[in-house]
Amino acid sequence: MTIAAPEHLGERGRGRPAEQHVRRRELAAFLRSRRERVTPEQVGLPRGPRRRTPGLRREEVAQLSAVGVTWYTWIEQARATQVSAQVLDAVARALLMDPAERAHLFALAGTTDPRTEAECTLAPKSAIKVVERLAPYPATLQNARYDILAANRPFAQVFGDPAELAAADRNCLWLLTTSERWKRDFLDRDEMLRDLIAKYRAGMAEHVAEPVWKQQLDRLLRASGEFRALWERHEVAPMSPHVKRYRHPVVGLIRLEHRTMWLAPQTPAYRVVVYVPADEDSEERLERLAQATDGRAAE
Repeated sequence: MTIAAPEHLGERGRGRPAEQHVRRRELAAFLRSRRERVTPEQVGLPRGPRRRTPGLRREEVAQLSAVGVTWYTWIEQARATQVSAQVLDAVARALLMDPAERAHLFALAGTTDPRTEAECTLAPKSAIKVVERLAPYPATLQNARYDILAANRPFAQVFGDPAELAAADRNCLWLLTTSERWKRDFLDRDEMLRDLIAKYRAGMAEHVAEPVWKQQLDRLLRASGEFRALWERHEVAPMSPHVKRYRHPVVGLIRLEHRTMWLAPQTPAYRVVVYVPADEDSEERLERLAQATDGRAAE
């Protein structure tokens, strides 16, 4: 049973009544456009001799998605005040929506998509090129959960190569919590961990019902008592640039300013994190590290 939340509370997208009315109308129009685009043959239904409706009829969509005809009609008439994730999922499948259309559907409804996506192994090629071109500065491509989707060569030289790790371990929060190397070489590690956990909690507010976020949180809670204690403090923090100190075993102290650039306001959202030298000494040491690595590679 689905219990409607008050108009001013609940998940993203549930706000003032006027805004909700606009969202319901947009959702209704979007569903009608998708329904009219799907032919009976595409979903295994006979066309019949008297069909005048372009695409599918409402009752056919209701049948395919196992949703009541009256309820589906109310959705298309913008009369349904709250549509559950289960209904949206069934309708999206019935109307053969692609990932972009499905994301738009859930965004209009202000509901979290319950389907788990293995997005952490995927990254746009154009975004990877951006990360690579930022050399000699260390840079990564990350998603909202701090999964490292791609890293350039300077990042691997300074912090270790994520490609050498198991896919599930390529995550900044996981590494800062469990990696002995990161614990040893990040001189501000304790402060960084508190700050990153607070940012993760703030970011998770919009994804609290998504299985992939829950799975990552559960893994961290099981792995570290330190993480559990910090998580229970319920602290939140915004994204902001900051300088951190890193002790590299070859070139010594490097002070790096973390800069974040969001690539697009979309789901999944990607951000490029660049580690810019905070002073001339740090820049010189990064260059020296790159030269040393290039020299070993040439031998």
